[in-house]
Amino acid sequence: MSQQINLFNPIFLKQKKVFGAVPMLESLALILVGTVALTWYGSYKVGQLERSATAGKAVLAGRETMLNKAVAQFAPRPKSPVIAANIAEAEARLASLHDVESVLRSGALGDRAGYAEYFRAFARQNVNGLWLTGLTIEGAGNDIGLQGKAMQPTLIPGYIARLTTEKVMHGRTFASLQIARPDGAPASGTAPQAPVASAGAGAGQGAATSPYVEFSLQSAMPEAAK
Repeated sequence: MSQQINLFNPIFLKQKKVFGAVPMLESLALILVGTVALTWYGSYKVGQLERSATAGKAVLAGRETMLNKAVAQFAPRPKSPVIAANIAEAEARLASLHDVESVLRSGALGDRAGYAEYFRAFARQNVNGLWLTGLTIEGAGNDIGLQGKAMQPTLIPGYIARLTTEKVMHGRTFASLQIARPDGAPASGTAPQAPVASAGAGAGQGAATSPYVEFSLQSAMPEAAK
């Protein structure tokens, strides 16, 4: 009977020294070199920052100097009472001009376009046997008065109808119409008689005091009738 005996013992193997003197020296040298490099780089960056800060301070100082000079040169001056009074007067004038413009736009003082178009309209509506002797226009054409004569009373309604077709007369109405024969104007071959009250009454009488009638046309009722 045979028996094997293992005479190997790990303790008898040659142990490898990991932290020997040489490796430790090499590591220490590497750390030292790295520390020196980092120190140099940090010093370089700090120097750059210091130089930038110094340049920034110089620029800031220069701008502060310029600002102080500008403030001293353009210092706010006290308000002049003369200028304040002129400004107040100009504002008052401007307000007055605005008021005048409002009144003019409202038409209270008259038609801004003038009265020429009214005269053109009356000139265009020419009726044979009828003529105007007076024309009054007040304000912005709100009150219009016509005075005239006609050979026949029947010509007057047609004239009014034609007159209202004019553009400038659109929307305007006549509230008062009076027709009468003139007092003391005798017709040829007849003696003068008292004037009639209206065209209708004159037509009904046998004798007329005048060959024409007078008419008065108002766009608004007279103050006495109101």
